[in-house]
Amino acid sequence: MNVAIWIISAVCAYLLGALNPAIILSNAVYRKDIRTCGSGNPGFTNFKRCFGNRYAWHVFVLDLLKAVLPCVGFGIWFSFLGFSYVLGVIYTGLFAFIGHTFPVYYKFRGGKGFLVCLAILWAADWRSALVATGVLALLIFTVKIMSVSTLASLTAGAVALFLFTKDIPAGIIFSACVLFVIIRHKDNIVRLFRGEEPKFSFKSSKEKSE
Repeated sequence: MNVAIWIISAVCAYLLGALNPAIILSNAVYRKDIRTCGSGNPGFTNFKRCFGNRYAWHVFVLDLLKAVLPCVGFGIWFSFLGFSYVLGVIYTGLFAFIGHTFPVYYKFRGGKGFLVCLAILWAADWRSALVATGVLALLIFTVKIMSVSTLASLTAGAVALFLFTKDIPAGIIFSACVLFVIIRHKDNIVRLFRGEEPKFSFKSSKEKSE
């Protein structure tokens, strides 16, 4: 049973994490693949820029839920078997993250993983997640550049996870995910240095033009 949970949690989290709401909704609602629009990234920010607010927040919530639900469920199962709840959540989240970034359903072309990482953090430790979300909100409303806000928030969350939980294995796994998210944002980082990274707005393109 103890061996089975490591396998079952990994497989279930990967298969659920590989489902991409941005791809599903863009095809179902707009008959257009989000990967052929804007930056080509199948995530919340690009979906919002391409199609506006109407379904963008559905993508936001669904991306969170597909990570939170398996992480919490298997985290409780891990703790029931005598393992660390936080480690169970982060371990399960690792495979949800891999599924999101390399989805078997979409030829292994997925999103950058920010929302999934944030969801994993909320499932693992609310204090660390609160730090990350606070940094995210502060930078979105001041700097107004999504890439800066997301990368800074996840970095702060990773540090907070080490400090609050003292769970070294979980912290290392989560930090590896954050590092990969940073690598996936390499094009955004290049645009930042060039001064070409667009600013984020809660309004849709249509609302701004009006």
